[in-house]
Amino acid sequence: MVDAAIRRATFELKSGRRMGLTAIKFIHGYGSSGSGGRIRVELQKYLTRLQNKREIRLFVPGERFEIFDQDTQKLLSACRELAKDKDLNRHNNGITVVLL
Repeated sequence: MVDAAIRRATFELKSGRRMGLTAIKFIHGYGSSGSGGRIRVELQKYLTRLQNKREIRLFVPGERFEIFDQDTQKLLSACRELAKDKDLNRHNNGITVVLL
């Protein structure tokens, strides 16, 4: 299941770039135990690798997606539509937002 989720994330990132999107929001859930979930953890490890290789600009886990977070401020500057996102300031650890 995790491998399929990472393949899907890779597809969506590539598609988003081709379509000229600025950002992508992944809704991955936070696991049935409430303690993190394998997809969430592995997706964020994968995004860290992509960010280190400069294949994405940055990503913000949902629990940090709030206006006082420095990376969220960068997201909002690059993609103003995210200021209207319903998960902004909700500390939703079931999402991750990526700046392409």
